Amino acid sequence: MQMISSAVLKQMEGASWIRRMFERGTELKKQFGTENVFDFSLGNPDIPPPPKTREMLAKLAEQSGQPMAFGYCPNAGLPAFREALAAMLAKQQQVPVAAADVVVTCGAAGALTSFFRAVLEPGDEVLCPSPYFVEYGAYCGHFGGTLKATPPTLPSFQPDLDAMEAAVTDRTRAIIINSPNNPTGCVYSQETLARLGGLVNRVNATRPRPLYLISDEPYRFLAYGGVTVPPVLPVSPFALVIGSFSKSLSLAGERIGYIAVNPSMPDAALLMNAVTMTNRTLGFVNAPVIGQRLAMGLLGEGVDLSVYERRRTAMAQVLTDAGIAFTLPQGAFYFFPEAPGGDDLAFTDALLRHNVLAVPGRGFGLPGYFRLSFSVEDHVITGSAAGFKAAVAEME
Repeated sequence: MQMISSAVLKQMEGASWIRRMFERGTELKKQFGTENVFDFSLGNPDIPPPPKTREMLAKLAEQSGQPMAFGYCPNAGLPAFREALAAMLAKQQQVPVAAADVVVTCGAAGALTSFFRAVLEPGDEVLCPSPYFVEYGAYCGHFGGTLKATPPTLPSFQPDLDAMEAAVTDRTRAIIINSPNNPTGCVYSQETLARLGGLVNRVNATRPRPLYLISDEPYRFLAYGGVTVPPVLPVSPFALVIGSFSKSLSLAGERIGYIAVNPSMPDAALLMNAVTMTNRTLGFVNAPVIGQRLAMGLLGEGVDLSVYERRRTAMAQVLTDAGIAFTLPQGAFYFFPEAPGGDDLAFTDALLRHNVLAVPGRGFGLPGYFRLSFSVEDHVITGSAAGFKAAVAEME
């Protein structure tokens, strides 16, 4: 008896690596105690929100007695919040973004899902460099799209742009990039973005259905060592930027994100109206109003980045001491090291035997590597050192 669709079943199988590690971690913690299990599998921000959050929540509590204080709002978001977001993005992206160019969504995931529903026809392709965030395939697959990955340039993890251009077909509807990247921590350079913009512009000069360039940027705020995350909107009229406040404000559960379009895009208003409609008809209706009001009051605030910086340094030391090769992440809160012996499944299994949880790289479209989230308490990182060394010894 086939209880669910074959497409969703395939998505469940492809997205199962993180879930498997999470479930295995739960079992290990029951068996050995939480303090003896070193879980790097989840990218769940654990730093407290900015101190001003308490003040903003108190103000929201005072508003709770007003009629319609937290009722439905316009599907594209609270008008005042869209104005504030547009001003922030105009400065960040170096183009004159207006409120009409922004739709507030249920997280970055809601933005991507609403966008794909608005533009994809069955059989369309979405191109992305590997490794990539595992849910991209599901987001476009819900609407008949197919995710098509191209290889990275190693060891930098910058996209192989020649391979990407060769992979574009008449059915390629969008190119999606994620910088700073999950799972590698790579920040795509200004040269990379400029060449991607040139590719999109060349393709769009020859066909009626545009190719879009989407930059998924929930980790934009988190870059290390003076690294700059370049803006994407200036590189092409067909560029869009997607972001959220899940990581920058540690408000992941509030589900506040956005999508912004380059205002010079032909028919930009039509696209934003379409995304507003799909945001509604997919069942999101509008992003949570309390979350919108909270994020609006916290624009310009951020979590303590020095905590992530300290953890990145500690994680690099643990890996170096274990003899594991890696490229130091420029941003986000992940490492994507090479699996000793070359087999990511075999090595993550070896780590499990020493109560260390990591995610195989094949779950992100690039076997031979594994992902570690350092959005964990410091003692998890330092306590894992012996386990990493023991797992490496098993592979020799």
